[in-house]
Amino acid sequence: MSFFIYQKMKIHIIRIYFYHSRKIIFVIIKQYYKKFIFMQLIDGKAISTQIKKEIAEEVAIIKANGGKTPHLAAILVGHDGGSETYVASKVRTCEEVGFKSTLIRFETDVTEKELLACVEQLNKDADVDGFIVQLPLPKHISEQKVIEAIDYRKDVDGFHPINVGRMSIGLPCFVSATPAGILELLKRYNIPTQGKHCVVLGRSNIVGKPVANLMLQKGYPGDATVTICHSRTPNIKEICLSADIIIAALGSPEFLKGDMVKEGIVVIDVGTTRVPSTETKSGFKLKGDVDFGEVASKASYITPVPGGVGPMTIISLMRNTLLAGKKEIYK
Repeated sequence: MSFFIYQKMKIHIIRIYFYHSRKIIFVIIKQYYKKFIFMQLIDGKAISTQIKKEIAEEVAIIKANGGKTPHLAAILVGHDGGSETYVASKVRTCEEVGFKSTLIRFETDVTEKELLACVEQLNKDADVDGFIVQLPLPKHISEQKVIEAIDYRKDVDGFHPINVGRMSIGLPCFVSATPAGILELLKRYNIPTQGKHCVVLGRSNIVGKPVANLMLQKGYPGDATVTICHSRTPNIKEICLSADIIIAALGSPEFLKGDMVKEGIVVIDVGTTRVPSTETKSGFKLKGDVDFGEVASKASYITPVPGGVGPMTIISLMRNTLLAGKKEIYK
């Protein structure tokens, strides 16, 4: 199990990194008091692998009983590197859990009318249980118009206004993948949320707003007191210092610093920004919204980047597709 141990003393920090079987053990010994605090690294890769196995087992049972194989379709427009990688990972994960998958590709010059016609075709295809339109889309196409054209009963991304609205009042729906993945991590690690002050950094429709809403709702994980901060919030540091849980989804590399959090903080880092790097063959590396080196020594739980929230996004999409195939949300 990946964890931090650091002793509160006063003088210096020693970091020892162990890499073994995809696990990273960070040991930080800090001279301050004679007391130990245990910090656990939230391993999204391990949890997603566990859920993938659970889904695969359920799909195998469905097939053995003569049931329909869940079918996920994806529409990809253009050749954006990030989108290509993400869609390829979705297709690969479909194979691993036993789903049927379909990839439909368009060049960047596809018209909005043509794309909407494809969406309508998938809406009417009885064999397709759920589908996604990979974002972003070219500027000449309205993303909102495309999202609203998707049959909400097949909207496994959870972006359609009907699913967003149902989520906001606690009705059964497809919850967007990243917020669903975040809540699953909190649940799997048994992190308390009731009565806790949860600060969400970012107000996007895909992560910030929905995860704030989910943390507000009754039940576990939820029942938190939630504050949303964004680019126009004047006293972010002061607010963060009062937080028990911080969910950082700003898209601003290493925004959250060590002097912005209190001891024992739970940190969920959603950020994945590519930054130039001379240390990697690709010439870049992923940075989260949290300055891991500064914040980790104060945290009780923290997600790494990569390997934290990212793997949970795709597996949450698979779970939504399974729910769609079983008609558990909408009949």
